[in-house]
Amino acid sequence: MKGSVLIRIFAALTILIAVVIGVGLGLSLAETNNIKNQENFVEFAPALPTKIVDINGALITEFSADEKREMVSLHELPRHLIYAVLAREDPDFYNHKGFSIRGIARAAMGKIIGQPLGGGSTITQQVAGTLYTDRTEYSYTRKLRELWWSLQMERRYTKNEILEIYLNYMYMGPGTYGVEAASKYFFGHSARDITLAEAAILVIQLSSPSRYNPLDNPNVARDRQRAVLDRMIEFGYTTPEEAEASFNDYWDNYDYTRASTSAYYSREDAAPWFSEYVRRELDTMMYGTMDYYRDGYTVLTTLDLRHQAAAAKFMEQGLVKANREYSRSSSNRLTEAERTYVPVIDMLSLFFDFADIHASSEAVNEQKALNRYTKVINPVADMAALMFGIQDLKEITTSAFAELKSSTEKNVVEGALIAIENETGYITALIGGSKYDESNQLIRATQGSIQPGSSFKPLYYSAAIDSRIFTPASLIYDLPIVFHNEDGTPYIPLNFRGEWKGSVLLYDALANSMNVPSLKILDTIGFDAAIDRAATLLGISDPVVIRETFPRVYPLGLGIISATPLQMARAFAVFANQGRDVSPIAIRAVEDRNGRVVLDTEREVRLRQRRMGNEIQVISPQNAYVMTSIMKKTVEMGSLYAPSEWGAKFTYRDEDGKRYHMPMAGKTGTPQNWSDAWAVGYSPYYTAAIWFGFDKPGNSLGVNLTGSTLAGPVWADFMREVHQGLPFKDFAKPPRGIIDVTVCTKSGLLKTPGCPADVTLPFLEGTQPTRYCDMHDSTAARANQVNLEGMRQDTMLIDSGSLLGELKLPELRLDLLPPELQRPEPVNRPASNRGGNRTGTPASAGPAAPAQSPSRNTRSNPSVPVDEFGLELPDYNPLLD
Repeated sequence: MKGSVLIRIFAALTILIAVVIGVGLGLSLAETNNIKNQENFVEFAPALPTKIVDINGALITEFSADEKREMVSLHELPRHLIYAVLAREDPDFYNHKGFSIRGIARAAMGKIIGQPLGGGSTITQQVAGTLYTDRTEYSYTRKLRELWWSLQMERRYTKNEILEIYLNYMYMGPGTYGVEAASKYFFGHSARDITLAEAAILVIQLSSPSRYNPLDNPNVARDRQRAVLDRMIEFGYTTPEEAEASFNDYWDNYDYTRASTSAYYSREDAAPWFSEYVRRELDTMMYGTMDYYRDGYTVLTTLDLRHQAAAAKFMEQGLVKANREYSRSSSNRLTEAERTYVPVIDMLSLFFDFADIHASSEAVNEQKALNRYTKVINPVADMAALMFGIQDLKEITTSAFAELKSSTEKNVVEGALIAIENETGYITALIGGSKYDESNQLIRATQGSIQPGSSFKPLYYSAAIDSRIFTPASLIYDLPIVFHNEDGTPYIPLNFRGEWKGSVLLYDALANSMNVPSLKILDTIGFDAAIDRAATLLGISDPVVIRETFPRVYPLGLGIISATPLQMARAFAVFANQGRDVSPIAIRAVEDRNGRVVLDTEREVRLRQRRMGNEIQVISPQNAYVMTSIMKKTVEMGSLYAPSEWGAKFTYRDEDGKRYHMPMAGKTGTPQNWSDAWAVGYSPYYTAAIWFGFDKPGNSLGVNLTGSTLAGPVWADFMREVHQGLPFKDFAKPPRGIIDVTVCTKSGLLKTPGCPADVTLPFLEGTQPTRYCDMHDSTAARANQVNLEGMRQDTMLIDSGSLLGELKLPELRLDLLPPELQRPEPVNRPASNRGGNRTGTPASAGPAAPAQSPSRNTRSNPSVPVDEFGLELPDYNPLLD
């Protein structure tokens, strides 16, 4: 009795559904004008990825975040993949006319009884629904439209064409569309090479990509995969032996440790950090309906893949070295602490009954156990949760991983590199961190807010040179001193390792990163001049940002500001570009799929620079040349000397086999707590900025990891690699306004035969020294006037003949020489000769230099024994004040 009632109900429902379908089709046909003569199909134009190419046209990567699709023709696919699709989705595909009455009835009955009896849509209906309707809409109206379009598709396309569209268009997993993209995502190879078991895995993605994802739910996927294989055996598409062998081979080689991520993060990408930077730039450039995920643009970038490969190689080596050394030094510090301080703490805790600080207390043991669980046990438990489908355990392991990530940010050394071409501003290489993935997307090269340390010093040294108070040969005393900030608080700077050098010349102070001389320079020129020049070079123009960035305290001179590696690279590139503006760019132009330029980014940058007029000259060419000459000393004798292997790394051979040396200039930086390590430097071609440190403050790299020992070698290796094959090129010297003078390395004054060493330095015209060295015996100088005339010619190296004719050299009268130079035995000068520079300019400043303003620090000169530094110190010097 119940059976007959059910049959009647089923028949009534079937008739009702048929009537509804008939009415719907009638209405659809009524709305179609001359349907037999006019095909109103939406053209099948699948979304195309946007190609990102480098400066030479080589492919970097493709953007297709929501639709990673690669087209493949039906005849290229293996038969077992097609059979798997038919067996799982539509066994009667080649026989029906676009819909299946049996399938519709089965789906309807499943809805009535609340049981999943299978979908009612054929392959044609699924394609029609995807192309012409919104499949997120659950309504009978949408199903009717889908059915109508499927009938039209059956009239318009062949069965093979419909199946090919289906296999290339349907969503099949995290960010992947079509079997080719899905096969590469899940299995790492083309769908053309897919195995029987892999085909079954792909097919189940069509019905529920999230539930049947083998990376997230391997056990559920395995059960459904088995069901598809059994179905294929049932239809005679394969044999039990073939299915079993393929199934076992797939799971025997399955990687349970692999995480499921969007296809965007697993795509092939030769420069993932640069690609992400470009993607973010495109977000700000594109407007309206422009969609770089679907519209098939070609983005012409500035990247040089050869430079990028070198950057990735040497940064990886630097990060390995940094983390290994940091781990070793941290372990040593902990061992020393346990050996020295833990017994003391234990004794105090027992004596005063402080159980919480007892080293063997329950709290300490609990912390040790937690660390072991997080680092050792949790990864194993996470893999077990995946293998056996234990969801509760998976939630626990995820929480532990979050805690591990937070700890990692404080204890893992990260790094960044950015390289730009000096003349164009092209970003030729960019590394934003250790590895780009979903959990590591901070592009530290452009987003990192980092203290540059001593690499900041050249920015205000530039202002000091322009003040004409200081020259590369200015004599400054490197001795302990107290500075007083504007609020009256004292500040006592320290040099690296607490060493003091006594009297030094300005170029030497910068090359060897001496702190006290640098702060004396800052003290003399004032905060306003220093901040104005630094902000200009870093490209900061907003007064509010300037106030927030540059504190008016003396530690400013040691680089306590926050800057990005890109800003630092831009500042140094201005020096390399003869003082002209450098605007870093990553995108040159964007073309649509037809090759038409839709965004001409570089043209806009060049037009803006042209409109700048004279303001394009950020600093004078003369200032840029003097600063470059000073920073060349860093590579020749300073903190970048050893990293460059004493200059050997920048020695090349030309086409004729002749050796030549590529000039380099730069500066290292290490904040006083050793939290970061910088190296920023340039050649006449390129500028590169490199940083190593921690994402979260609080840790120190240690005294063995500095700008010179960590960042410096990476900078030198990278610069050597990118200059391979380039012809020799020197830094451009301004045709006027610069005078090269050879001076004594001790006094900074014109050299005499008695000077133990000399150096040739450039000076702004009018600031060159005019007095001969009075620090060393000049017996040979007083032998005869001819020798003095020869000394003048050796000292003054002037390229311009006309300038040589205009320049009046000082006359050296032997009768006016100090008394000790007129006696055979050198003795100390009388006290009456010592105070002559009390109100004048620094010892090496020329007569054109303005008088130095009184110091803002009132203090007495320290008492220093005459022989302490191997030279005689005057009673007073304005630079010491």
